[in-house]
Amino acid sequence: MTNTSAGRVFCNPLDIAYRYQDFARGPLRAVFREAADPSVVRFGDRFFMFASMSGGYWHSTDLTQWEFEAAPDLPAGDYAPDVREVDGALVVTASRRKPGSPIFRSRDPLTEGFQRVGESTFAWWDPNLFQDSDGRKYLYWGCSNVEPLRGVEVEGSSLNPVGDAIDVLSGQPEDHGWERNGEDNQMDPPRTLRERFSARVFGTHSTSPYLEGAWMTKWGDTYYMQYAGPGTEYNVYADGYYTAPSPLGPFAASPHSPFSSKPGGFITGAGHGSTFQDAYGNWWHAATMRISVNHRFERRLGIFPAGFDDEGVLFCNQTFGDYPTLVPEGPVDPWTGTSTGWMLQSYRARASATSAAPGHAPELAADEDVRTCWVANSADPGESLTLDLRDARDVYAVQVNVADHQLARHKPRRPRRDPDEQPVALRAVHPQDHPVRYLLEGSRDGSQWQVLHDGRTDMSDRPHRLVQLPEGAMLRFIRVTGVSVPWGAPFALSGVRVFGYHDVPAPEPVTAQAVRTSPLDAAVSWSASVGADGYNVRYGRSEDRLYHCWQVLGATNLSLTALNAGHAYWIAVDSFGPGGVTTGEPVLVDAQ
Repeated sequence: MTNTSAGRVFCNPLDIAYRYQDFARGPLRAVFREAADPSVVRFGDRFFMFASMSGGYWHSTDLTQWEFEAAPDLPAGDYAPDVREVDGALVVTASRRKPGSPIFRSRDPLTEGFQRVGESTFAWWDPNLFQDSDGRKYLYWGCSNVEPLRGVEVEGSSLNPVGDAIDVLSGQPEDHGWERNGEDNQMDPPRTLRERFSARVFGTHSTSPYLEGAWMTKWGDTYYMQYAGPGTEYNVYADGYYTAPSPLGPFAASPHSPFSSKPGGFITGAGHGSTFQDAYGNWWHAATMRISVNHRFERRLGIFPAGFDDEGVLFCNQTFGDYPTLVPEGPVDPWTGTSTGWMLQSYRARASATSAAPGHAPELAADEDVRTCWVANSADPGESLTLDLRDARDVYAVQVNVADHQLARHKPRRPRRDPDEQPVALRAVHPQDHPVRYLLEGSRDGSQWQVLHDGRTDMSDRPHRLVQLPEGAMLRFIRVTGVSVPWGAPFALSGVRVFGYHDVPAPEPVTAQAVRTSPLDAAVSWSASVGADGYNVRYGRSEDRLYHCWQVLGATNLSLTALNAGHAYWIAVDSFGPGGVTTGEPVLVDAQ
């Protein structure tokens, strides 16, 4: 492990000022932050990141600090904006159900903005533009549980088709376990009013998966068509891929799918993303992560180390995918070169608060679940949450995750829309106008406190702030005190996560037992390990390439539902805790 006291570090979900959305009216109204479907490219000396419903884009030189740039020339509320470098310029377009999606171009977005250069002559949703090494251009699109993803060669800035479109891929949930709909790939019938509405309007409870989010990458002589499924609101939202010898096929499904998948841990989901390189040739994958408490589209963004192995297999390193990630300063192994070595110190810490709303107890801020939260029982400034780690730990970073708890009860209702006014202008709210502010402190003895972040003077909006301590500090207590919350709502925290070291041994090793229960499933179990907070179930097609990871907390078994029919898998279970990680030995599970 790397003992990192300083360096460029980020932690998923990405800490950016996600825009507030104000959706619907009546009992289904929801106010929440949202960004999803990240399209990231490196252009010039920086990264550009576009995401749904954002009213602009972010740019960064180092993947850790992202600066938002409002882009009034771009549609503020279009879903799945696509950005790619084409002929030395950035080209941007987004989703429209009818022809006429605007197409924009810029050689220097930060100084000249984007110019509209055309519009689509056919409808596309979740578009992805790709320019091959020979200069020819291709467009891929699709977002449906009925229609396939499609592709076609296009010309110039108009993106008019050259020839006929081809069907690239369709869902195969009978062969691809990870494509099956539902939480943990298991579909339950709709129960709540919101679920029934979503099922009727969006088909969310259909057994047919939503496949979407095309992204083409060329590596060597092979074309990797990446796509997302089965649905953005599920913990198993993931990206798989097909390969082909040419941009338009023929395409073959990869048995290594999904290559991007994060079904367990603090925040889950890793679908509908983009794959890109940094200045050193290191590969990264950006993806959508889900909260889906206030609304199915309540989502966040994540970035993970990625790469291609010597057999051409595309992979992501999502083991501890929501722990701090070190951004390298040169070429590195994505499995070893991006770890800070810091372990979570706050899981199930003793938690207390000045008050708590019914059903939202203080311990919910330390249960490693972004979908639960502590909520103060009043909207008064000064409400606070305190974690007691039970003994002093060597703390290097604290991530404070705020929750959008029932904001629709507090935010004034938007007026009825003038027919000539754009609906997005009414429902979107810039987060910098309504920041969540708090005071973060740490203490070794509970009496003497040091300020780690001062929201009394810092007006920035950072909903997933990672506070990094330059030299580390021995701390036992962490306290977060609310200063102000948008629209006078109560202070709410979905996770206060403390990272660093503890002078206790790593947990004892465990031995995995795995049985194939169907062509798409395996039952995995193990004995509890002394000193373990949780377990990483790693699996893959070969013993030395366990590229997938499903984190488990509070249990010693897992129904592994993401397998592909007709393929054997190796499975290992690692135990982890505040003292480190103990790697388990892989066992073979034959195909069924």
